[in-house]
Amino acid sequence: MSIYIGLGANLPHPEFGPPIRTLAHALAVLNDRGVRTVRRSPWYRSEPVPVSDQPWYVNAVAQVATGLGPDALLATLHGVEDLFGRERSARDGPRIIDLDLLDYDSFHNNLKDIGISEIPHVRLKDRAFVLLPLRDVAPDWRHPSTGASIDALIAALPPGQIAERLP
Repeated sequence: MSIYIGLGANLPHPEFGPPIRTLAHALAVLNDRGVRTVRRSPWYRSEPVPVSDQPWYVNAVAQVATGLGPDALLATLHGVEDLFGRERSARDGPRIIDLDLLDYDSFHNNLKDIGISEIPHVRLKDRAFVLLPLRDVAPDWRHPSTGASIDALIAALPPGQIAERLP
């Protein structure tokens, strides 16, 4: 089973500090809740999309293993965001933590009744900060709806997005 989650943050957490430490701690909390990290991409530094004056983000993608179904996993991700103080004030706004369910075993049905608009994540194909780290953990991944390879999706990204691997 291949389940991928996106991790992102661009604000420091009052307890855990900078985004990398916050996101690493979130992975530990997820492990305690039955969501084990199988593999994590390197961390990336990325410009906000759309471009704004907010701080740049730290992003990664993790392949996880869990016995939870997609609805329970999404609820768990939201629960961890709530635990960390995530405020959902504005779309694409700054945040302490952002955990997204990117793909759940190449499942691509409409799941609006359980709060999931689309798997894979609807904006995954348009975001360098998701596709580049996803390629690090799943270089052979294909979009389940279109069959497009990850390299083809990266080549088709809108111009101007900056996502740089951190050392």
